[in-house]
Amino acid sequence: MTELDETSLAVDELEALRLKDLDGLDQEKAAAAMNVSQPTFHRILDSSHKKVADALVNGKAIRIEGGSYMVKEGTRLFKCYDCKNEWQEPYGTPRPGKCPKCSSTNLHRAPQDRGYARRGRGAGGGLKRGQD
Repeated sequence: MTELDETSLAVDELEALRLKDLDGLDQEKAAAAMNVSQPTFHRILDSSHKKVADALVNGKAIRIEGGSYMVKEGTRLFKCYDCKNEWQEPYGTPRPGKCPKCSSTNLHRAPQDRGYARRGRGAGGGLKRGQD
């Protein structure tokens, strides 16, 4: 890895990718989760797409760094789809690997705690763009 060229991705660019491409939020909801305008969110997302494409096509490593952000306080709700157990994990901790009750790996974010259901509950995402 040390011999590869690098592409730098800012933390807010990574968060835009997560919200839009991984969590599937529309741009309006994703922009609100990051506390930026929709045009600003679009510019951040466009920049991140170009950088990731450059890294994939040209065999570059991706370095995540910098940016203006703050970690959101609160918890995420997980559900085991085998034993139906639900539990909370704080933001900033890794995704659990197994259910604490039955050790199943068949777990996901609880439906009521996914991006599309969090609106209006004050838990719009893991990171918010800081005020510059």
